[in-house]
Amino acid sequence: MLRTLWSDYIAPILKRPSRYQVAALCYRRTAGRFEILLISSLETRRWILPKGWPKTGYGASGTAREEAWEEAGVRPAADARPLHLGRYTYDKRMTGGVPHPTEVDVYAIAVDEVHDRFPEADLRERRWVTPAQAAEMVDEEDLADLILKAQSLIGDPDPA
Repeated sequence: MLRTLWSDYIAPILKRPSRYQVAALCYRRTAGRFEILLISSLETRRWILPKGWPKTGYGASGTAREEAWEEAGVRPAADARPLHLGRYTYDKRMTGGVPHPTEVDVYAIAVDEVHDRFPEADLRERRWVTPAQAAEMVDEEDLADLILKAQSLIGDPDPA
């Protein structure tokens, strides 16, 4: 009876609902090498993909493009459409340090332009790395797995 009370009534009340964000997996091919762009987070300085909350007036892929610009200073080719690669979950630390489960849809964005001046240029570090390096640098295991599969999901003609 206590088990049923816990599993059917108390546990669902205590579980926080998932939040939702959109991320941009920005990539390029330089000198034959496939690279992914990581940026530092604002608070913990850990390595992440540009990501954010959905924005009014933008679909998920549009939000990914906008986050890529604001947080990383990159622009895709004008005719490039972001490709949905998958989803991962992490615990987002909100005000007060309380973790909230957050689901993140990841969109691949082929980078056409890299700018030195962009909205968060003074707040973040950015680094181009191989998928293997990126997978080692991020904290989220599901994101690391997605990064390692990204090149084949994108359909890059010369997977490493």
